[in-house]
Amino acid sequence: MATTTTRKKKPVDTSKKLERMAVDVARSAKRGEDPGFDIPTRSLSNAAFDERKKIITMGDAAQRRNFFNLGQAKKFMQTMLVASGCKELSDQGKTTSIRDMFYHCKHTIKGTKENTFDTQDESDPIIEDLEVTIGSIREELGLFAENKGNMVGPMTIVDNGDTIDLSRMGSGGWGVPSIVEPNVIEFKKSDAKFVLLIEKSAVWNRFNQDRFWEKYNCAIIHGGGQPPRGVRRMVYRMHKELKLPVYVLADNDPWGYYIYSVLKQGSINLAFESQRMAIPSARFIGMSAFDREEFGFTNVIDLNDKDVNRLKEIAAYPWFAKKKPWQKEIQAMLKSGVKMELETASSKDFSFITEEYMPQKLKKKQWLD
Repeated sequence: MATTTTRKKKPVDTSKKLERMAVDVARSAKRGEDPGFDIPTRSLSNAAFDERKKIITMGDAAQRRNFFNLGQAKKFMQTMLVASGCKELSDQGKTTSIRDMFYHCKHTIKGTKENTFDTQDESDPIIEDLEVTIGSIREELGLFAENKGNMVGPMTIVDNGDTIDLSRMGSGGWGVPSIVEPNVIEFKKSDAKFVLLIEKSAVWNRFNQDRFWEKYNCAIIHGGGQPPRGVRRMVYRMHKELKLPVYVLADNDPWGYYIYSVLKQGSINLAFESQRMAIPSARFIGMSAFDREEFGFTNVIDLNDKDVNRLKEIAAYPWFAKKKPWQKEIQAMLKSGVKMELETASSKDFSFITEEYMPQKLKKKQWLD
C-alpha cells in the first residue's frame, strides 16, 4: 500500500528548480512559442567511464521534449504532471512512494478516452527524466521506492528521529529505507571495521543468524539481488562518512559480477547518480570461479548461452578490460563452463560460508579489486 510521510527538512533548491521549469514553459507559451525543455540522454551513447574518477559518468548530450511535437506531446505532459506532483510534495514538506505518485498523476483526460498514464512503467522513467532535467535526485524530489534490504552490525543510527541500535535487531534486521539521506538517517556511533554487501537475503540471514557481524565487527547488508538505490546510497555513505572498506559477496555468475560492477563504478542508466553512489575502491570477495577447487565445492550449474554472452560483455567493460585478475577470473568461468550460487557452500555445511569461507577470504585477502 502506498504511504506518504512528512519530511524533516524541505528541499528548497529542488522546489525552486521545479518552479523555474514551470515558469520557463509558461513564458514560452505566452510568447506563442512551442514550450519544451532539454532532457539529458540516459543511454550508452551518452555515458563514459571516467578513468580518473573510476566511475561511469554522463555526457552532455540532450534531447528536446516539445509540446507541439506529436511524438513527444504525451511525454511532455506526463513530465509536467509529475513535476507538478513533486512541487505539491515539496510545498507540503512531505514524501511519497513512486507508486503513489503514479496514481496521483493518473486520470482520464476530460472529453477523451486517453489516460495520462496507463501503467507505472510509464511514470518511473518520467521521474528519472525529471531528475536529470532539473539536476535533483529522486530523493530530493520527495519520492521513494518500496523498502528493500536489511542491515545489522555494531552501529547506532538515528532514523527519522528514532535512535536505533543495529546490534539489537533480531533475526530480521533493520529495514533499509529508500531515502537514507542525512536529513533522514544519521550515524550516531559505529564500531564497524568494514561493510559486507551480500547479494541474497537468504545468505544474509545465515550471516545474521551466525552473528558473523559480531565476531568480525562489521555491518552486513543485503539488497535482495541487485541492490536498490537506498541500499547503494547507504553503503556509499558508510564508506565515505565512516571510512569503512566495502566488500561484495555475490554469486559466481555474470549477474553477480554485474552487481559488483554497478556498486563499484555505477550504471549506465543512472550515470548521473555515480557521484553519490559508486564506490571505486569496493572489492569483490566472492564467490570466485577458483573457489570450486579451493574449497572443494561440488554443486555447480552449467553456463547457458545467455550466461556466456553476458560474461563476454562484462569482460569488455572498460573497468574490467585492463585488469588481468578480472580477465583471469572471467576466462576461468568460461573455460570451466559452470557457475556457482552462494548457497553451494551449504553443501559442505550450513555454516561453512560464515565459519570457513569468509574467514579464509578475509585472512588471506582473497578478493578482486
